[in-house]
Amino acid sequence: MDDSNSHASSQEENKPSIFKNYQLILALVFAIEEINKNPELLHNLTLGFDIYDVYIGAQRIFKNPFIWLFGKYKIPNYSCIRDTTSVAVLTGPLGITSAQIGTLLDLYRFPQLTFGPFDHVLSDHNKFPALYQMAPKDTSIATAMVSLLLYFSWSWVGLLTSQDENGLWVLAELKEEMAKNRVCVDYELLISSKGLSHIFKLMRVYNQINKSSTNVLIIYGDNESLLDLVICIEQLLIKGKVCIMNSQWDSTMKKKYFMLGSLHVPLIFSHHHADVSGFKDFIKAVKPAKYPEDFFLARLWFLFFNCSDSESECVMWESCSHDASLDWLPGQVFDMTMSGDSYNIYNAVYALAQVLHKILIHQTEVQTMGNGKGTVPSPAQLHTFLRNIQFYNPSGDQVILDDNRKLEPQYDILNIWNFPEGLELQVKVGMFSPYALHGNQLSVSEDMVEWATGATETPRSVCSESCGPGFRKSPQEGKAACCFDCSSCPENEIANETDMDQCVKCANHQYANTQRNQCLLRTASFLAFGDPLGMALACLALCFSMLTAAVLGMFVKYHDNPIVKANNRTLSYILLISLIFCFLCSLLFIGHPNTVTCILQQITFGLVFTVAVSTVLAKTVTVVLAFKATSPGRRMRWLLVSGAPNFIIPICTLIQVVLCGVWLGTSPPFVDTHTLSEHGHIIILCNKGSLTIFYCVLGYLGSLALASFTVAFLARNLPDTFNEAKFLTFSMLVFCSVWLTFLPVCHSAKGKVMVAVEVFSILASGAGLLGCIFAPKCYIILLMPNRNSLHAFRDKRKQLSS
Repeated sequence: MDDSNSHASSQEENKPSIFKNYQLILALVFAIEEINKNPELLHNLTLGFDIYDVYIGAQRIFKNPFIWLFGKYKIPNYSCIRDTTSVAVLTGPLGITSAQIGTLLDLYRFPQLTFGPFDHVLSDHNKFPALYQMAPKDTSIATAMVSLLLYFSWSWVGLLTSQDENGLWVLAELKEEMAKNRVCVDYELLISSKGLSHIFKLMRVYNQINKSSTNVLIIYGDNESLLDLVICIEQLLIKGKVCIMNSQWDSTMKKKYFMLGSLHVPLIFSHHHADVSGFKDFIKAVKPAKYPEDFFLARLWFLFFNCSDSESECVMWESCSHDASLDWLPGQVFDMTMSGDSYNIYNAVYALAQVLHKILIHQTEVQTMGNGKGTVPSPAQLHTFLRNIQFYNPSGDQVILDDNRKLEPQYDILNIWNFPEGLELQVKVGMFSPYALHGNQLSVSEDMVEWATGATETPRSVCSESCGPGFRKSPQEGKAACCFDCSSCPENEIANETDMDQCVKCANHQYANTQRNQCLLRTASFLAFGDPLGMALACLALCFSMLTAAVLGMFVKYHDNPIVKANNRTLSYILLISLIFCFLCSLLFIGHPNTVTCILQQITFGLVFTVAVSTVLAKTVTVVLAFKATSPGRRMRWLLVSGAPNFIIPICTLIQVVLCGVWLGTSPPFVDTHTLSEHGHIIILCNKGSLTIFYCVLGYLGSLALASFTVAFLARNLPDTFNEAKFLTFSMLVFCSVWLTFLPVCHSAKGKVMVAVEVFSILASGAGLLGCIFAPKCYIILLMPNRNSLHAFRDKRKQLSS
């Protein structure tokens, strides 16, 4: 860039730029003309420019830079150009070109502004101290691309990057961001420029891409490094792949090489920038007549606007359409929308203008201008201002050249519409802004995306199909985390979302439904009075209690009868009363358990049955003592007369009271809940606390019953009148049989069935005592009164003896 009038060099050996790059030249011309017309910038100073092609290749790359620096003789450190003074250089768009030219420019401290994509190699200020990159850093590109993957639920992708510092940097960023969001990489391929000429390497890459099950391919790199591969992909018919890219491939190169059109479903992340006011109007006004020295513009007119081939320029231009304009050209030939590289050139020109303006103001403050034009600053003077420059361009975007202070870019997401064939229209289908709130950074118009031909739905790219509610992911050994099998949730666990790693266990008061996707409230279950089973047991307990009370009343009424007086009338009363309480205590096991009932049911059961069994033992001992007392020569009448058997009851009961006291003092019964016994129910029952003491209480009862059974069995054949030893023996046999059966059945039963078994055991054992001991006596009292006397029994004995 220099201070001369605007013109374009057209050296004979220079090659013309391709059509796409011509917009870069027009952006440069537009910016310079806009600044020259601005009265507030660069008073009495006009900007101009020279344009040079750069040859690709180590031998010729410095040819035109030497001509620009030293003139046509190309003698280093000697310049034959006297009428122009250049102060800065714009290079691009390829980073490798800017890097090679930068080594030359740095020798002369020329400020170099690059307008191509941001290159991490060029950000090394120790190696390139005079180089400034206009493009924003792709600090958010990984987040933006992964956000798009998440939006479309693509969790299985391939990565293809250039094998340079930029490619390696973005590869690490992408993998880190994908790992955070559970997106898996099927393959990652690095392509170097040196290896692109080898067809075998391209074929290996093609095979990897084509054989992969992923339908999404992320491509990051520049046109130069990946062009050959893209050509290979297009020509080898890789179908159904969605390509997410960081830049658009050169449409002109595609027309030259590609037989099948554009990449299948490309989604391109392009830096977002504001529309530059007046740029499209400027392009519409660009014509060969306005810029007669622009030979490339003349070539465009000749090729596309039917101009005649005449030696006279006047005749040639008159044959063209008078209203012809660049906006008539197809979009794939010339794009009217300012590209990212053109916008970087626009900002670069304004940055230099701002710096020159500040330097001129500074010169005005320190010295008086002799001729009123001022002195053109030297290139070295610009560096101090360029490092700290920060301004807003006419479009309102902030421009910062310092790499450390650059703002994160926003991205436009572009889709290429290629229907009808050859249209290749860029359509903005979304946007990513890192400044928006999390969750609102990405916006996509999915209905505007043109997918594969004939496709009506969004392509899928997953290693394994999602696990629906009720299933959890089971990783496949040796494969990525996105490859998994779906396993049903275990019992009482649910998965209410898709792709859950672990099932969630339902709370104790809840249970999982059959689909294992929802926790339902458990229904409280206990042996209630309203249940048929509970009602039947309660009625049975009341009936037995009333029956026992009736027997007690009958015994009181016939208290003087011999059969009632036999075997100690008082013991019979005590046994009947204890049996009434035995039957009634079973009601404590029915109904909603609480702390009081849990304690009372076990303690009451233990004590009343102890009284009952000890009473049976006392009655058995009474039978034995009665026989011993009536036998000649025996001296045990005083034991029977003194009522010694009656002391058995309080002694045995006192022992049980001690056991119950220890039980209550150490680990008393309490209300407990069980959730595994019945599906969909929460079992509320009484936990016995200390099972050891419970079995001690039960064992103590068993020992009393066994003692009673043994004594009664030994006395069953004693020839005494009204001897009830046989009945006592049988009653104890029933009692022991019931409780021996109860133990295994109780352990196998669950929930309220277990409680019902315990209630039934109480009723059965009590009914056994009542029936075996008192049923024969009631039969005699009610139905055989003639046998209910001492004389009747003596007459019967005489008849039997005779």
